[in-house]
Amino acid sequence: MGRAPQDTPAGIWTYLFLAVTILFAAFPLYWMFVIATSTDEALAKIPPAVVPGDQFMTNVTEVFSLQDVYFAAALVNSVIVSTVVTASVLFFCSLAGFAFAKLRFKGSKALMLFVILTLTVPNQLGVVALYIVMGKLGWNGTLFAVIVPGLVTAFGVFYMRQFIVNTVPDELVESARVDGATTMRVYWNIVLPAIRPALAVLGLLTFVATWNDFQWPLITLSGTDYPTSMVAISDLASGTYVIYRRVLAGAFLATLPLLVMLFVGGRQIVRGIMEGAVKS
Repeated sequence: MGRAPQDTPAGIWTYLFLAVTILFAAFPLYWMFVIATSTDEALAKIPPAVVPGDQFMTNVTEVFSLQDVYFAAALVNSVIVSTVVTASVLFFCSLAGFAFAKLRFKGSKALMLFVILTLTVPNQLGVVALYIVMGKLGWNGTLFAVIVPGLVTAFGVFYMRQFIVNTVPDELVESARVDGATTMRVYWNIVLPAIRPALAVLGLLTFVATWNDFQWPLITLSGTDYPTSMVAISDLASGTYVIYRRVLAGAFLATLPLLVMLFVGGRQIVRGIMEGAVKS
């Protein structure tokens, strides 16, 4: 028998290239923190300031004390919206993905094709119709208008369906049915534990996308007492004179929850992406 092929170790140029790439990718975030901790003069420095200042708490206090922005409420609203939407997407998309992957019903292929086709339609095309519908329901200007349209996504259904097809054997589902397990029992006890890595990936992508969503919250929540963090940052950057240290301090505060999520769930997320790549 021949020897198994071994991985070629990465050379110094590979590490150098990765280090430079990380440096360029992380510098805007770092510079945002630098300006958020500095005075107005730091923004005009050439070359750009690269050393953090000592005004971070002052700038943060100014951001939270503004009477026309409601930044603290905006952060709370973003947490509520992102958490509810993420939990709903994980449940409904995994349930629908299980149905498309393992259940046999009339029209399943046509419905799956329709779900995939909706991914090709830009969200901007439905904004006017969505605004009219939310107005008819009396939800414009409330968090319901931001939460309800995102409770389930076509991408989530497709991603869950593909992962379940490759992860959960048909024989395991059939054996559970022979033992008398109901469809929901199969979903809860067999499917969910098997797709935990995919749920972590979808949960992160959904939370980040919902947290960073700007267009629709700006349309339906602008000028109300229920802004999200992205709308509040837009309010900080509006007006005839923009104080960028405040804007970047608010942007840094709005970025912190995403960084914490990446730090806490990074290993599980990478595992889910790698498993999906290997099994597909």
